[in-house]
Amino acid sequence: MLNLKKFVKENALVIIGVIVGATGGYLYYHYVGCASGSCAITSKPINSTVYGAIMGGLLLSMLKKEPVKTNQ
Repeated sequence: MLNLKKFVKENALVIIGVIVGATGGYLYYHYVGCASGSCAITSKPINSTVYGAIMGGLLLSMLKKEPVKTNQ
């Protein structure tokens, strides 16, 4: 069974990135949006929120340090 505390501790940056990205995506939809409704990402709040969450998670996952493997 996966230990939730360990998972959150190891992936804290990615989780923060997802939360900040989702918030940013929704705020972009709310304040900028798409007036015509033909924009694929910004026409609906769920689309822009999910897109922002994915981009935020990917961006901050680049900062995550992986353990160094040694050849012995």
